[in-house]
Amino acid sequence: MGMFNARKLRERRKKARWKKKKYRDRIRRKMGKFFDPLEGAPQARGLVLSKRQVEQKQPHSGMLKCVRVKLIKNGKEVTAHAPRDKAINFIQEHDEVMIEGIGGSQKKAYGSLPGVKYRVFKVNGISLEMLRTGRKQRAAR
Repeated sequence: MGMFNARKLRERRKKARWKKKKYRDRIRRKMGKFFDPLEGAPQARGLVLSKRQVEQKQPHSGMLKCVRVKLIKNGKEVTAHAPRDKAINFIQEHDEVMIEGIGGSQKKAYGSLPGVKYRVFKVNGISLEMLRTGRKQRAAR
């Protein structure tokens, strides 16, 4: 600790503060770096723009069925997973779907799904699980 060490100490302290989660979150919130399309809500409605397949991350292999959804409340676009077997067949473009968080820690992507943080649970007001198991049918337009 020399006589002319003040700048180095100050810079070192500034760098070390970023290790603290509380400080990091506070500053990022000020900078607008937190991106939450649902704006704090647990669920949201949206319109299906397209269907797509997402490849799983290593070490898993497989193509997971997802849909691109445009949220009604703010116009933001997110990718949502259609869970379970043949669920994607009950979702068509321009359908109104309800999405919810997929359950990864701190709103992160879940498991081997890169960038997918939401899942579809309702299509046109009918539960996706009911449609999938055949207990309810799609409303004919």
